[in-house]
Amino acid sequence: MGKDILTPNFESEFKRCFRKELGMIQKHITAANVNEQIKQLYQTAFPEDEQIPWEDLVRLIGEMRLDFTAYYEVTEQREQSQACLDSAESRRNSTEGQREDFIGFTIVFPHEPFNWYWYFAVLPELRGQGKGQEILTTLIEKYKGKTCVLDMESPKQECDNKAQRERRHEFYLRNGFRDTNLYKKFDVVEMTIMMMGEGTFTMQDWDDIVSELRKFWTWD
Repeated sequence: MGKDILTPNFESEFKRCFRKELGMIQKHITAANVNEQIKQLYQTAFPEDEQIPWEDLVRLIGEMRLDFTAYYEVTEQREQSQACLDSAESRRNSTEGQREDFIGFTIVFPHEPFNWYWYFAVLPELRGQGKGQEILTTLIEKYKGKTCVLDMESPKQECDNKAQRERRHEFYLRNGFRDTNLYKKFDVVEMTIMMMGEGTFTMQDWDDIVSELRKFWTWD
C-alpha cells in the first residue's frame, strides 16, 4: 500500500486534533508589564475623545490603584513539522506546549461606595464569539455584592452608531445592570450612566467620583 497523502483539508484537521482549549486566564496589569498589544487595543477600541492619554493612563494604574486586567485564552498544542506528517511513527513524537492568546482587557476604578467600570474592550476579530460575555461574567463575579457603575454612549441619542449603542445597552441590561436615568454630555456625545447593586446613584455621586479622578488627572 502506498504512503498516505495528506490533503490540505486533512492536514488542517489533523493539526486541530492537537489543539485543546484550556480556558481563560487573567493577568493583573501594572505600569511594569503593560504591553504594546494592550496599548494598541486601547487606542483603537475607543474614540479619541473618550481616552485618557496613554502615558497618563499608565501613570494612573499605580497612583489610583486601578484594577487593570488582561484576559488570555490558553490552549494546549503539539507542534508538528512537515517531516512529522510523513509517517505515523514520527507523529507520536510531537512536542506539547501551551499558548496564551490575548482576548481583551478591563479597567475598573475601585472606589467606595461605587466601583467605576472605566474601560472594557475585546479584540475586533473575537467579537461576537462570546468572549466579551465571558469577561463580563468574570468581572461581575469579582465584584459580587458591591455596587458598580459605568457610563456608555446613550442609545437614545440620534447618531451614526445608534444600533451599536442599542446592542451594547441591551448587553449590559441582560447582565444585571440597570438604567439610572442620568445623562452627561461631553462635547456632542451624550453618555448614560448604568449601575449594578444596591441603592441609587445620583448626579452628586457622579460628580463626587469624577472629582476623585480629578485629583490625579485633569482635562479641559
